[in-house]
Amino acid sequence: VIPYIQSKGIELVFDTDIEEKIMCFDPDKIERIVLNLLSNAIKFSNPAGIINISLKDMGNGISFSVKDTGIGIKEDQLNIIFERFKQVNKSFTREQEGSGIGLSLVKALVELHNGSIEVKSSYSEGSEFIVKLPSNMEFCTNKDKTLNNKQKSKYSNVEKVNIEFSDIY
Repeated sequence: VIPYIQSKGIELVFDTDIEEKIMCFDPDKIERIVLNLLSNAIKFSNPAGIINISLKDMGNGISFSVKDTGIGIKEDQLNIIFERFKQVNKSFTREQEGSGIGLSLVKALVELHNGSIEVKSSYSEGSEFIVKLPSNMEFCTNKDKTLNNKQKSKYSNVEKVNIEFSDIY
């Protein structure tokens, strides 16, 4: 991701009030969420733009956001951005390649972890994607005791992980 950011001359700013936090989730899926949101922010930002990543402690979970100074999304198109194979403006497809499944995948992965995602955007000014994830500690501490078979398969890859964001730089 860093070479991609550097090639466009984009500044990456990271802000957090968390030194460390123990969460229970599938780290590969959370990494996919973060990388997808970050790569979209890079893709839709103009050269010399700014991307802000913010991570906040919510007590029983976390909230993180990826905010860019890119092209933004028109208000009447915000309702389709999480739909599979949808892109908000076909005129951007040549410059901004993509299949239109990234944000639908992000939403599905966030919801798999009992979280939520929302978007705030101003056309031609940028977008902010805000993800809220609960700690889900009950799935790590009681994984085999309290879950039915369907829930066990849903959380079979869930691990207790210690979030550390120093790797982003």
